[in-house]
Amino acid sequence: MNQKLFSKDFTLVVIGQIISLFGNATLRFALPLYLLNLTGSSALYGTVMACAFLPTILLSPVGGIIADRVNKRNVMVILDFFTAAVILAFSVLMHGVNLVVLLTVTLMILYGIAGAYQPSVQASIPALVKQDNIMAANSIVNTISSFASLMGPVLGGILYSAYGIQPVLIVCMICFVLSAVMEIFIQIPFQRQDATGSIWQIVKNDFTESFRFIRKEKPVIGKAVLIACGINLFLSSMIVVALPYVVTEVIDLEAALANRLYGFAEGIMAAGGLAGGICAGIFAKRLSIQKAGNLLMISAGCLLPASASLLFVSSGIVNYIVLTVCCFVIMACATVFTVQMLSFFQMATPAHLIGKVMALILTVSMCAQPLGNALYGVLFEISEGVEWAVILFACVVSMTIAVVARKVVRGFG
Repeated sequence: MNQKLFSKDFTLVVIGQIISLFGNATLRFALPLYLLNLTGSSALYGTVMACAFLPTILLSPVGGIIADRVNKRNVMVILDFFTAAVILAFSVLMHGVNLVVLLTVTLMILYGIAGAYQPSVQASIPALVKQDNIMAANSIVNTISSFASLMGPVLGGILYSAYGIQPVLIVCMICFVLSAVMEIFIQIPFQRQDATGSIWQIVKNDFTESFRFIRKEKPVIGKAVLIACGINLFLSSMIVVALPYVVTEVIDLEAALANRLYGFAEGIMAAGGLAGGICAGIFAKRLSIQKAGNLLMISAGCLLPASASLLFVSSGIVNYIVLTVCCFVIMACATVFTVQMLSFFQMATPAHLIGKVMALILTVSMCAQPLGNALYGVLFEISEGVEWAVILFACVVSMTIAVVARKVVRGFG
C-alpha cells in the first residue's frame, strides 16, 4: 500500500476511529443486554432498539450539513466528548430514575450522535488523502469498523459477564475521551461557507443543493443509491432476519447448541466484513469500479446454495455450515462493493457538498433496512416449513438488482 496514504492527520483519524468505534461497539452491545437481563422482555428489547435506531436516520442529514459548514475535526472532537458526557450522566442516574426510560433515551442519543458523526469522517477522507488513495483509505476505515463490530461485543461480553455494567461504562467513557483528545491534533483543510438567512433557510438551501447535484449533475449517484436501497431491502435485511431465525428456530439443532452456534455465525459474518475491507485495501489499485456489479452478482448467487441446502439436506450442522459460509462470502463481497461505491461518491462530489451528499446517501440507504427487516419477519412467519422459498425469493430479486447494477456501474467514470 502506498506509504503516502498514512500522513500524520490521516493516521490520527484512523487511531481515533479505532478507539471510538471499539467504545461504540462495546457500548451498543452491553447496554441493550443489560436491559434484556433486567427485564427479560424481548418485546421491550425490540421496541427500545427500534426507537434507538430512528435518530441515526434523522440526524445523518443534519450531520452532513454540519460537516460541510463546520471544521470536521471540531465536529468529531465535540461529539466524542459529548458521548463521554452522556455515558457519565447514565452512570450517575442509573440507580435513581426509571431504567427503561433512561436506557431508551441514552441509546437514542448515542445512535443519534453516531448518525451525525459518520458524515464528518466520510467527508474528511478526500481532504486528507490524495485521490489515488481514497479507496485504500475507505477500506481502512471500513476494516476498522468491521473489526470493532467483531471484537467490541466480545470485549463487552467478557467485561459485562465478569464485572457488570459499571466497568463497561468506565472503559467506554475513557475510549471516547481518548479519541476526542487524539482528534484535537488533526488538521483538516476547511473553507468556511457563506451562511445567510435563518438556520431553517440554510438547512433547506443545503438540502436543495444536494438533491439538485444528485438529480442533475450526477444522476448516476442517484441510481447507485437506489441500487443500495434495493440490496439493503432484499439482501441485507434477509441475512439479518434469516441468520438468527434459521439457526435457532428452523434447522435441526439442540436449543443450547443453536444459541452458541448463532453467536459464532455473527462472528463469522463480521469476519467476512473484515476480510472484505482488507481485500479492498490490498487490491485498491486493481479493482475496477466498472466491474463492481459482479460483486453483487456473487453475493446474490450465494443465497442459492443456502436455499437448496434447506430444501434438500436434513442435517442441521450441514445447513448451518452452508448458511454461515454463504454469509461470510456475501459480507466480504458486499464490503468491497461498499468501499468502491463510497470512494466513487467521494471523488465525484465537490468538497463543499461532500458531507451533505454522503449523509443523504447513508440516510436513504439506511431507511431500507428496517423496512426489509419487517418484510422478512412477516415472510418467515407465514412460510413455516418452506423457509427455503423465502431465501430463494431473496436470491431472485437480489440477482435482478445485481444485473441492473452491472449496467449502471459500467457507466461510472
